[in-house]
Amino acid sequence: MGSVNVGIIGCGNISSAYINGCRQFEILEVTAVADIMMDAAHAKAAEHAVPHVYSVDEMLAATDIEIVINLTVPAAHAAVSLAAIAAGKHVYSEKPLAISRADGQAILQTAQANGVRVGCAPDTFLGGGLQTCRRLIEEGAIGQPVAAAAFMLSHGPEGWHPNPHFFYKEGAGPLFDMGPYYITALVHLLGPVQQVAAMARTSFPERVAASGERIGVDVPTHVAGTLQMTTGAIATMIISFDSWGHTLPRIEIYGSEGSLSVPDPNNFGGLVQVRRAAKNDWEDVALTHSDGVRRGIGVADMAYGLRYGRDHRASGELAYHVLDVMHAFYDSSFQERHMLVESTCAQPRPLPPGLPVGQLDR
Repeated sequence: MGSVNVGIIGCGNISSAYINGCRQFEILEVTAVADIMMDAAHAKAAEHAVPHVYSVDEMLAATDIEIVINLTVPAAHAAVSLAAIAAGKHVYSEKPLAISRADGQAILQTAQANGVRVGCAPDTFLGGGLQTCRRLIEEGAIGQPVAAAAFMLSHGPEGWHPNPHFFYKEGAGPLFDMGPYYITALVHLLGPVQQVAAMARTSFPERVAASGERIGVDVPTHVAGTLQMTTGAIATMIISFDSWGHTLPRIEIYGSEGSLSVPDPNNFGGLVQVRRAAKNDWEDVALTHSDGVRRGIGVADMAYGLRYGRDHRASGELAYHVLDVMHAFYDSSFQERHMLVESTCAQPRPLPPGLPVGQLDR
């Protein structure tokens, strides 16, 4: 039914991954890039042979572009997404959907009023690792899920990232930067979140970048809490930029008939293992879905939705629920009480097994 033309706004560190990932899918054509720094846009277009370089306004005015991929910094996500929606474009944003709940709601409401779609990262739950885990749960490999654990601990990106400042500003920090991968994975595997109880702290007032430049810290850098899912399962989560190392798992799901070891939700593949009730050892499980996909599969799934009239999985509703859950973590910590999560979302449909790289279901 024809390919979907895509334009990218924001030519920073992650844009190459999106260009390469989108090009795995015949349904997507990356036709243009834009950035407020035109030199960066020209350099990215030359690096990847993208046909057109536009200003942001030119990108929004281009009548042949159907989907805008918003790869700006978190503080600009809402403004850029709303501008694209006003221009009649479907939008796929990097995470988080927005910084505030109000902006997240405005994006969804404006998109609905304008008849366009909203999608949002992460789309790593569409990779072979997390799709295999979902299939195992639905097949009853571990019985009824009753609990989960999710851990992401590092010492932050300032030692390696070329532009680490925004990681310590509003809309980032470990919870808003890495939390979406873990919370989205839990929602994908167990369904939406009902309530949370959490504590958060800013452990150090500043960080030192690899260049020696000092970065003021404006957000919590260690967040720990508990999520109760609508299914009743209880998950424990720690998200931190305050650890030099740890031996904790990425994600584990504990069921009535066994346990499931889930790979890193920041990646598309990884080792999947099951420990069954009648066994003493963990068993490796072959992936039922491809781990060869990359960032951009969520955009491709949106394009399939546009062309074939179905819902897309990395939806704005899912992203808003994750945003709401993250704010509930902060609210719980600051107010020192359990917080009910007001939003909800549909648990994303699993992908059919056996799809070749470059193709999705209709």
